[in-house]
Amino acid sequence: MTPEQDLLDGAALTVYRLNGQFLTIGDGLASPAGISVAWWQVMAAVRERPLPVAGIARAMGITRQSVQRVADLLVAEGICEYRANPAHKRAKLVTITEQGLAAIERIGPQHAAMADRLAALLGPAEFAATVATLTRLSAALDTIIDGADRR
Repeated sequence: MTPEQDLLDGAALTVYRLNGQFLTIGDGLASPAGISVAWWQVMAAVRERPLPVAGIARAMGITRQSVQRVADLLVAEGICEYRANPAHKRAKLVTITEQGLAAIERIGPQHAAMADRLAALLGPAEFAATVATLTRLSAALDTIIDGADRR
């Protein structure tokens, strides 16, 4: 293997491990609020503004079908609701309800404590640099996936 292949494998394995770690931490934070980490992810995606299921899926990097299943459960529980989408008659917008916002608020203190613990371990500058690097890595992969990088 080339050094670049080793780097790609190392990055992928590290991100897979990070994903598992974030899911474990997220479940621990979300569970006391009576929601799953998957529910929390969808709720967080529509906290600021309503989005169609496909838009949530794009933002999260997962399938539309996965988001649809979770959105349907959230709507059934009264945590989110569907609204008409003026841009598309069939693709309704998912929006969070007051009940959903209250669940996220219950997560807030533990979420803040976890963020503080991580910042204390890494240091604020390294924590910010790590997020910036991961964001650049994600953008580079988007470029490759979208075919804009034609090497």
